[in-house]
Amino acid sequence: MPVKLICASHTPMMDYIHPPAAVEAEARGTFATLAEEVRAYDPELVVVFAPDHFNGFFYDLMPPFCVGLRAACAGDWSIGEGPLTVPEATALALVKAVQAQDIDIAYSYRMQADHGFTQPLEFLCGDVARYPVIPIFVNGAAKPLPPCRRAVALGTAVGRFLGGLGERVLILGSGGLSHDPPTPQMGSVPPEVEEFLIAGRNPTPEARQRRQENVLRTGRLLAEGKGQSLPLNADWDRGLLARFAAADMEALAALTDEDILAQGGRGGQEIRAWIAAFAAMNAIGPYRATTRYYHPIDEWIAGMAMVSADPVGTSATLAA
Repeated sequence: MPVKLICASHTPMMDYIHPPAAVEAEARGTFATLAEEVRAYDPELVVVFAPDHFNGFFYDLMPPFCVGLRAACAGDWSIGEGPLTVPEATALALVKAVQAQDIDIAYSYRMQADHGFTQPLEFLCGDVARYPVIPIFVNGAAKPLPPCRRAVALGTAVGRFLGGLGERVLILGSGGLSHDPPTPQMGSVPPEVEEFLIAGRNPTPEARQRRQENVLRTGRLLAEGKGQSLPLNADWDRGLLARFAAADMEALAALTDEDILAQGGRGGQEIRAWIAAFAAMNAIGPYRATTRYYHPIDEWIAGMAMVSADPVGTSATLAA
């Protein structure tokens, strides 16, 4: 079956804080090149693995993984608006197929997809509703987190389902790489913050603005070599990119929360979405991955990377 993959870092700060002009131009230019390749490929289905940042998923009911049978943009950072074009029957068939492979996965008829989903859809697909899309949430923020081996198992099960569709499929993975934003955690914050983490959906514009200003302040401080965020870790990022390129699922499955936190920061846990995406691609068949862009960008609090992959024997880019 025709299948392509793109995994990309996301950062909602791109329109608020600017790194050196040449760095930003190359990052945006690579997104634009990949978007042209997606347009040429014209996928019949997009499957996007992405985390959430306490915008759509909260501790009142926190699944390790969740498939959106119906979904709409959460509206955070003003990225994306309205519903996603979810093919409900296909999404439900995916849930059943994954469950049949002994992966207990949640599903939602009212998923709120935050910028982890909507930014790559806007950048790579032109619009959140441009193509039929199945959003798959992978918890990378709310402890306890699913083990990385379960992200491999999830992706493998999804890939087996996609391999039988016979459609042009684009697999997206969103998140990371090294990335240490000010994400609050249960047990270490005041009661009012805990209440937000439990049930903070649909905040007021003022509350959302306060959250966003806190993140922007963190990016400015990191760019100045100040603040409490863990510095970006280019060596760790490049090591991960090498493992993805080698399809080393065993090594990726063995990553621990503690190692990821120490090397990649709190947001580094989002690499579970990349792991699931590459595991899906690997389940369909051998692939060749190409790193299209990498640069640690302090202002965006992200080891920014973009990687594409194609089945062995096809073009190294996404062009049809």
